[in-house]
Amino acid sequence: MTTFGERLDAAIDTHGSVCVGIDPHTELLRSWGLRPDIEGLAAFTATCVSAFAGKVAVVKPQSAFFEVFGSAGISVLERAVHDLRAAGTLVLLDVKRGDIGSTMDAYANAYLHKDAPIAVDAITASPFLGVGSLDPAFDLAAANDTGVFVLALTSNKEGPQFQHARTADGRTVAQTIVDEVAQRNAGAPGLGSFGLVVGATIGETGTDFANLNGPILSPGVGAQGGTADDVKRLFGDATRNVLPSVSREVLRQGPNVGNLRDALGQLQESFTFLRT
Repeated sequence: MTTFGERLDAAIDTHGSVCVGIDPHTELLRSWGLRPDIEGLAAFTATCVSAFAGKVAVVKPQSAFFEVFGSAGISVLERAVHDLRAAGTLVLLDVKRGDIGSTMDAYANAYLHKDAPIAVDAITASPFLGVGSLDPAFDLAAANDTGVFVLALTSNKEGPQFQHARTADGRTVAQTIVDEVAQRNAGAPGLGSFGLVVGATIGETGTDFANLNGPILSPGVGAQGGTADDVKRLFGDATRNVLPSVSREVLRQGPNVGNLRDALGQLQESFTFLRT
């Protein structure tokens, strides 16, 4: 197998940089004429898989919207992951896991091991017990050619209290996260497999991404107000490896598969400059 970073790099070259979410929250289900129950969830998810499989570099299901339906919801998620990956589409599961020791190891094995029941290509993770607390995920991902995207700078109003705080050496907490993830990508063959999550609407923070050599998932474009210009301004020399993440901007065009693909295609076209 090639590394996750290498697979992602190739997928972006083929399909463009956009990552599209599957976020089956109640408002969207109802707007599609579906009930907010397990049948509605299954129908919504199957439509998204039909629309996006083989058409986009990365699909990002939001685990929470499946978990609320219990084991039946997880079953729907598991099928979607299987079908997307069978079509050659990379799956980044948005689970934001973060813990220590054996618990973090269990979280990693749940998703990043090649034989896991819900084996995905990458997950999101929270570093606020320390980036080193995520080592079980980094280690397992390296062994299984999967990836980890670490929260660094988020757009919620509570985020700056922690992320912009200064450490003893003068760096912000966010910069220490960037630097520690960059260290784990050192020596990678091509694009590293460990990335960051950085909101497209955070504004200027002075954070330096130049040495990351890994992907940057950037939610907040489209319906949440982030633009292509925001992405270019925020990431500078690292812009080539940014994955603008969209959900509602595309999903609100459903349930027609053609309309979903058209909306996705328009966004893919608007971000072609990232790799030119």
